[in-house]
Amino acid sequence: MSDADFTWVDGERLVRFGEGALDDAGRLLSECGFKGYVLLTTERAAAQAPDLRKRAAALVAVPPGPVPDVAASVRGDVGRRPLVALGGGRVIDAAKAIAATDGLACAAVPTTLSGAEVTPFHRLPAGIEGYALVRPALVIAAPTLMASQAMPELAASAMNALGHAAEALYVRMTNPVARLAGLRAAALIATGLGAEPPARADLALGALLAGYAIGTTGFGLHHVICQTIVRAAGTPHAQTNAVMLPHVLRAMAGRAPSELGELALALGAERERAAKAAELVAGLAARAGPTRLSELGVEEGQFGRIAAEASGRPQLDATPDSPGEGELLELLRAAH
Repeated sequence: MSDADFTWVDGERLVRFGEGALDDAGRLLSECGFKGYVLLTTERAAAQAPDLRKRAAALVAVPPGPVPDVAASVRGDVGRRPLVALGGGRVIDAAKAIAATDGLACAAVPTTLSGAEVTPFHRLPAGIEGYALVRPALVIAAPTLMASQAMPELAASAMNALGHAAEALYVRMTNPVARLAGLRAAALIATGLGAEPPARADLALGALLAGYAIGTTGFGLHHVICQTIVRAAGTPHAQTNAVMLPHVLRAMAGRAPSELGELALALGAERERAAKAAELVAGLAARAGPTRLSELGVEEGQFGRIAAEASGRPQLDATPDSPGEGELLELLRAAH
């Protein structure tokens, strides 16, 4: 069995990766206790996996919007039944939010490179207080489904995954396992996105490894600033990550020179130079379309609010030599 087709038992979860994963989905769902499941999905995603739709006891369409609002709007339709999320990060995070709130079993079948299927990160449904995190207990990861988006959306999703790989290298909770997974992920994403047409199997495996890496470390500067931009300005998640990642890596070059030097090598540099990582990432990010915040509709008048909110988030402290509000403002201006 190649590294492109495997079954991985990781604690309480089982990950099935490979082109045969969808063929195994019915059996795995049954064996893992997902009888009578509710399929949380979108119209596009449901059409890509008709057997999952046929087997579901009910189908719940996930509307657009922020995860807390989306999760709250469909929570009642789930009816405390096992959940299978078929879709991108928004769909999977909504399923995780409902599962964490109501103590439900959750499985994920990703249709983008978001990595949400292997991370424990999500918000809770609107109106729910407290703190609870859930990882899908079963992940059905079929590369052609994960990397099914057309360009340039596929490239933006890949850059989101690359952000996971890069950030896992330098945050406070980094570790040897996360670094190995992150560097391998970065190499796969660079190879996959650098090919014409894109090497979708490489992108899918890279995204899975990148999500795993950051799931073990938590996040820092890149995710804090991107998440804050998305919430404050309403920009698309993946494209925001694509625009910001080269700028964040420039800011990190002096803070984590060894880690970014290794990242540069993984991305194809001939020598271990931290500054080269941002340059190589910028070349890949250009395939995602917009390269400036202004192209995403972010206005300079919003920078003060974004910098203030981002500087107050505790996750920022996981960044070496954590930047203050002033440096965050400069970072936003450089990306505008």
